[in-house]
Amino acid sequence: MHRFHVTHHRVVPLAVTLLALCMAAIAGGPLSGQAPAQTTDLELEVPIWIAELDADEAQTRRAAEQKLIDAGPDAADYLPAILDDLSIEARERLNRVRQEWATRKAETHVETQLIRLQNAKTLGEALEAISAASEVEFDLEAAGPGIDPGQSIQAPRSPLNFWHAVDHVLDQADLDINFYGGDRTTLMLIPRQANRPSRVESAAYVGIYRLEPTVVTARRVLRSPELSGLNLNLSIEWQPNRTPIGLSLPISAVNGKLDSGEALVPQTSGETIDIATNSEMAQSEFFLPMQLPSLPAEKIERLSGTLTAMIPGRRETFTLDLNDPAASQTEDQMTVAIESVRNADPLREIRIGVELQSAGRSLESHRQWIFENEAYVQLEDDTRLDHLGYQVFRQTDSGVGIGYLFDFGAAGSPPPGSKLIYESPTSVAQDAVDFILNDIPAP
Repeated sequence: MHRFHVTHHRVVPLAVTLLALCMAAIAGGPLSGQAPAQTTDLELEVPIWIAELDADEAQTRRAAEQKLIDAGPDAADYLPAILDDLSIEARERLNRVRQEWATRKAETHVETQLIRLQNAKTLGEALEAISAASEVEFDLEAAGPGIDPGQSIQAPRSPLNFWHAVDHVLDQADLDINFYGGDRTTLMLIPRQANRPSRVESAAYVGIYRLEPTVVTARRVLRSPELSGLNLNLSIEWQPNRTPIGLSLPISAVNGKLDSGEALVPQTSGETIDIATNSEMAQSEFFLPMQLPSLPAEKIERLSGTLTAMIPGRRETFTLDLNDPAASQTEDQMTVAIESVRNADPLREIRIGVELQSAGRSLESHRQWIFENEAYVQLEDDTRLDHLGYQVFRQTDSGVGIGYLFDFGAAGSPPPGSKLIYESPTSVAQDAVDFILNDIPAP
């Protein structure tokens, strides 16, 4: 299984960083063992800009705030560990900077990621390259012992988006995907059926999505012509670790054209088609109800529409001390806090509050994603206790309150050193992409 390791954030104490800066200046050269220039600059300059948020001159304070914003989300790795000495004004400026960083991270996560495979010469190298760029793993075990990771592939010359890159590799290796065998970070690869068409030639790629027509059917109801129609079944796939929230297709944006020249028009069946999504399976199916054409046709020359959704950002881990009644942690736009540990004889209920800044539609009718987040207790000896169920005791426009039930055995309460671990995307960005499918065989 191919893995990509994420570098964890680290926090640099202000005094230590300033001391290092002074020593480097005295020595007249770079710090020993320094990282590349950009990383070292941020490590040294971010604490200085933080201090300048409290400068005497208003111009210096404004300039420091803008420098932090311009540095981007990567600068968050180098914030000083202690910020208690900042004034109220400086804290407000830093909050604005953090909000801007969170917005940029969310927007970056929505952007289509290009993957370069030019240096890959084998199946294994290609999958490793895709994993390194996307943080998606591939399970080759289900493909059987006959699959050789060392088999040669012809790498594309230009960068491709995630699904186009995956399909390009799988077509050459005679492999396919079993979506029922993967999870939110893993795709299970299996041998391809003999009559399976090329994945690249069957699909359209847009944003993080892959669209493929799977079934086209037509029916003519003689006694009730208004019930006649043409249905297109489509498979939609998304990058496994970027499951969309509230994925839908506005009917008004769907239109098509047959090779006979006739327009293909949707049936008036509602305003939108809602597409089910699940973080454990990166694929769903839906169908488009179209009006039955009046003229015979051999293919649908063009079918277009717009997919709308909200895309969650990077998943973060919240670690909350259960022996601290006010434990709270903020990452990007999300804050998770312990509200209470209550008796639910013979169990204990740990109640947490989850708040999301700029939640928008992500906490309206599409809030199921937040209930799918992983939550468990980690004991002092690293033993993991999974919850036995949960109940929602509060829902607002910006957050939820969730009570998780745990069995602590004879102890009755969380032992000293216990921590609640909660994993969740920490930002959500709205996304809308247009797609076009060409040359779909007609029934």
